[in-house]
Amino acid sequence: MPVYRDEAVVLRTHKLGEADRIVTMLSRQHGKIRAVAKGVRRTASRFGSRLEPFMVADVQLYEGRSLDIVTQAESIGAYGALIAEDYASYTAANAMVEAADRLTDAEASLQQYLLLVGALRSLSRREHGPGLTLDSYLLRALSLAGWAPSFEDCSRCGAPGPHTAVVVQLGGVVCDNCAPQGAPRVDADTIALLGALLTGDWAAAEAAPEPTRSRANGVVAAYTQWHLERGLRSLQHIPHDQTPHSPAPHDQPTHDQKASG
Repeated sequence: MPVYRDEAVVLRTHKLGEADRIVTMLSRQHGKIRAVAKGVRRTASRFGSRLEPFMVADVQLYEGRSLDIVTQAESIGAYGALIAEDYASYTAANAMVEAADRLTDAEASLQQYLLLVGALRSLSRREHGPGLTLDSYLLRALSLAGWAPSFEDCSRCGAPGPHTAVVVQLGGVVCDNCAPQGAPRVDADTIALLGALLTGDWAAAEAAPEPTRSRANGVVAAYTQWHLERGLRSLQHIPHDQTPHSPAPHDQPTHDQKASG
């Protein structure tokens, strides 16, 4: 059977039988992969801990009829334990991998892979507030999937901004002429924060006060729910406190993967 190698980030796992797991991964070159990791639930497993959610590994697999089989796994980014130490980071990471699972398929998407790995690495290092990191990730991931929002010019007619009406069904801010009756209005500071999260302007994003972050978070959640047709279950567990946390130890960098910021 054909054997191949790839770098992959673990999105989720499911128990299979008494000792195996089905592992869903987003890979660098092969898109989303579902594979069986045999014996990983046994104490003596060679690579069980390397195939947990949020971990990045160099994996070797061989193609099966319905599911591939993991034969080797070497750790590249051990983010899981560091993320799990902080509840806000853990819930944000769960929302990220759930979104990645929904936004990707078997088609290779290097940009989606790099974006997710960079966001998880940033969470593990406590580089930014977990809520800001999550909202930035969601906006960028949706943009890569073809749903880039506009937070400057009118998303419907292109009229130059700034605009204050936000209609997620129309792709972001809209001018007064395009805004449906009763369209929600958002203050300029929130619009600016949304733009900063989309472009990765972390200095501007972190300067935003908590009420502005909360309003921006509501827009991001609504935009995500609209384009994914149903909301992310993980968002229900996101804590309201989105303030930055103390730095965490750095792990070893992974080749040329880009950080989220």
